[in-house]
Amino acid sequence: MLEIRDLTVEASGRIILDSVKLTVRDGEKVLLLGPNGSGKSSLMQTIMGNPSYKILSGSIMFNGRDITGLSPEERARIGIGLIFQIPPKVKGVRLMDLIERIAKMRGIDLDEIRRKAEELRISHLLERDLNVGFSGGEMKKAELLIMLSQRPKLALIDEIDSGVDVESMEHVGSSLNGILSSDTSAIVVTHTGYISKYINADIAYVMLNGRIVCSGDPNSILDNIRREGFEACMSCKRAI
Repeated sequence: MLEIRDLTVEASGRIILDSVKLTVRDGEKVLLLGPNGSGKSSLMQTIMGNPSYKILSGSIMFNGRDITGLSPEERARIGIGLIFQIPPKVKGVRLMDLIERIAKMRGIDLDEIRRKAEELRISHLLERDLNVGFSGGEMKKAELLIMLSQRPKLALIDEIDSGVDVESMEHVGSSLNGILSSDTSAIVVTHTGYISKYINADIAYVMLNGRIVCSGDPNSILDNIRREGFEACMSCKRAI
């Protein structure tokens, strides 16, 4: 599905990702852990093709194809979707307008989207400008709804458990679990680990200072981090 090969990336004149290697197999759910500022979101933006992130070396392979030079739009068309850590606010574009456009391209039933909006308790937001005046939890729910209309082959979920209250987290977690069906691959980014209780992750990677330093069983790694902190991953038996 996805293979990141020795990826080194620069942004604003400094190296933010250093020789990153990461693989996501078909249907695999990957948990990407690390403290704030470790490079997790930068990796998501690079995979999605954000031009602010300059690839100095390495490559990104998707379904056997080198997509390193593709635009974000081209990557979306071939089945990569991203839930932003901080979703953009777009005046003049209703949430429903965007969803209708995507759903039409993907052949998704809009009634299903409306039912999911009701489950997420954001039906009242469908006619409002995208993320304008939304709370943190409402923005994350709107992002989930947009991703549901995309039905990506690879879902990039960036810090969806950040800035969300406990009640909203229940709805967000349940809906995310529904989106991540057995045939959908995903990278789920978190520094708190809260979202891990809602997804059945197959493997966890730990990122520190722009490098992948550790990988292994998600529960074991999370338990270790809770006991000893992220720095312990540098010297554990699973260290890369």
